[in-house]
Amino acid sequence: MAAQRLDCDLVTEPDLTRMISAEFGDSIRIPDRAWRPLTVSVLANMGVQRHVVVSSPWAEFLSQDVPGILRLHVTAPESVRLDNLMEDCGLNRVKAKAHLRQMEAALALVRKKRFGQKLYRPSDFDLVLNTRNLNLATMVELLESTVKSLGLFDSGLLPALRAAEIQVRVRLQLVQFGIVPLEEPGLDRKEFDHPFGHPSEQVFANLLDFYGIAWNYEPRSFPLQWDKDGKVAEAFTPDFYLPEFDVYVELTTMRQANVTKKNRKIRLLRSIYPHVNIQIFYQKDVQDLVMKYGLPERLAK
Repeated sequence: MAAQRLDCDLVTEPDLTRMISAEFGDSIRIPDRAWRPLTVSVLANMGVQRHVVVSSPWAEFLSQDVPGILRLHVTAPESVRLDNLMEDCGLNRVKAKAHLRQMEAALALVRKKRFGQKLYRPSDFDLVLNTRNLNLATMVELLESTVKSLGLFDSGLLPALRAAEIQVRVRLQLVQFGIVPLEEPGLDRKEFDHPFGHPSEQVFANLLDFYGIAWNYEPRSFPLQWDKDGKVAEAFTPDFYLPEFDVYVELTTMRQANVTKKNRKIRLLRSIYPHVNIQIFYQKDVQDLVMKYGLPERLAK
């Protein structure tokens, strides 16, 4: 009813699961911590075309990722929830109470695994409605008046540029889990004539394309150590070269032990080739660049 009154698309938990499968494939294994960026990705796609009402036990956790969200929580006394279970499931009161406890425990466990928070907090929501004294029609009216008073629809749909930034940021998070979309909405996909060594490299390549920055992938290897016969014993190949800025870029999204090893190589490279401009970007660096529109400025330094 609320979605109809607000002229929004209703998105339920099963809808989110289906949309995630459509965007990322049916066969992916979804780690608990990947649920937030996966959900944000599909909602950002929708937000460009329609306003949506998300009905999910943990939708409030998306507010920091997607702009213009009103977080609503509808609560009810235990007696009301028990009556609903007895009617819907044909249970007596004792069994309904046990079933309610099991449901609450299961939801709390999922919330903890996916979002690191087991219990609801009043501060997680902008509006809390209690069915003890409010019927459905009254709650919908309150929701509608709140949406209008906050002007949530006044700014229109999610801008395409904002959606693209969200997509890049969440995909940088998802590559940690080896998850990449079947297609990359919000950015122009291009066919590459070479494979990338890591999904984050293709994300970064598309990010550069989005900002119109020319790049070459692994165009040169720098010898770092030689054996007694003068043969190269160790070399380093940066991920990207950006000719417009005359800068090499190395992405690092791996384990700390590997990061330390890579940092050693870059220090050695800088000492041997002081004229070579190379920058290392950690995952957070790339996310910050996207969010702050600062990629060209950062590279120009």
